[in-house]
Amino acid sequence: MKPYEATRLYFERAADRLELDESMRKLLLTPKREVQVQIPVEMDSGKIETFVGFRVQHDASRGPMKGGLRYHHEVDLDEVRALATLMTWKTAVVDLPYGGAKGGIAIDPRKLSVKELEHITRKFVDQIHDIIGPDKDIPAPDVGTSSREMAWFRNQYEKYHGFSPACVTGKPVEHYGAEGREEATGRGVGILAYKLLGNLGRKPKETTVALQGFGNVGSHAAKYLHESEYKIVAVGDQSGGYYRKEGLDIPKLLHHALQNQGLLAGFQDADRISNEQLLELEVNLLIPAALGGVITKRNAARIKAPIIIEAANGPIDPDADDILAEQGTKVLPDILANAGGVTISYFEWVQNLQYYKWPLNRVRQELESVLSRAFQRVWDEAKEHRTSLRTAAYMIAIGRVHRAAKLAGVG
Repeated sequence: MKPYEATRLYFERAADRLELDESMRKLLLTPKREVQVQIPVEMDSGKIETFVGFRVQHDASRGPMKGGLRYHHEVDLDEVRALATLMTWKTAVVDLPYGGAKGGIAIDPRKLSVKELEHITRKFVDQIHDIIGPDKDIPAPDVGTSSREMAWFRNQYEKYHGFSPACVTGKPVEHYGAEGREEATGRGVGILAYKLLGNLGRKPKETTVALQGFGNVGSHAAKYLHESEYKIVAVGDQSGGYYRKEGLDIPKLLHHALQNQGLLAGFQDADRISNEQLLELEVNLLIPAALGGVITKRNAARIKAPIIIEAANGPIDPDADDILAEQGTKVLPDILANAGGVTISYFEWVQNLQYYKWPLNRVRQELESVLSRAFQRVWDEAKEHRTSLRTAAYMIAIGRVHRAAKLAGVG
């Protein structure tokens, strides 16, 4: 199933519960704007290459649109459209004054030089600068991008519009970025894991965890959970999985990755397993924190973890979601689970608009407050309506966007 089909299916299930009419469903599902641009760039070799970039702006009912910019060779319009839609529900479920957007360029950043990446980023800004901005659409980092690309993005945007640090978030601290932005999504996963497991009566020291993905999100989630005394027995990245029944030495793993360009390859103090085996381990909590679509109808019945937190976007497809529900698996959906990143992006945007900087402690306190409040609202909604946490989260998000759109009218 394609990403947008999956997103639409989850939407329809929640919309049925809310008894939304067809005209409102069409309004809420139809993107406000979809842009595809040509990006011609002279490469280091002197050859001209042409890349394709996308920006989908889904909904602006609750405020300016917000969403990341990803660089990945498999980026296409369907994926970007799905992710933009998810951002609308994600910002709504944590009650941020945003709508959803997403962007992407179909490139493999690992095969390009820094100079080539900078030229591509700046050319992309040249193409879309008139439809983005602090009160229109605010990009941020995503898969394949980081604070470096956001600094280039801001610099190029300001050539057209003047000083405007709030035009993009996820910037380096030196470029008016927020303290704690790098750790935000992973820390948010950790905060929500603590809340969910606590509500299910599980104590940290008695809870085993497997984490698939050890990039920015996975590594920070592992750090938070380790410091909260959870027993992480397996982690994995593109080099494979690493398992230790007695629990992994997370500080040692983090140090190894830091010294090895972010990769776990070569780590010795663990047994090697595949990422497929990692997903099927007998653990209390499974956290898919890599790319989407890793749990499908082919392997869902073999997933033994009774609790899953979707740190990645769309790691479980709808067919697999149904199988897991039949097994009684509790799933915290991505639109809440990985909302820590956009929450701190919101804090960065607020600081930029106010020209005032928050200390790290305040950022962390505000993050925990926002996510805790959102989690409790979703938990209560699921309990009241006897539905899954996913459907409950969508019901809350869709309800908020629906009310905002209805109050604004169509004039």
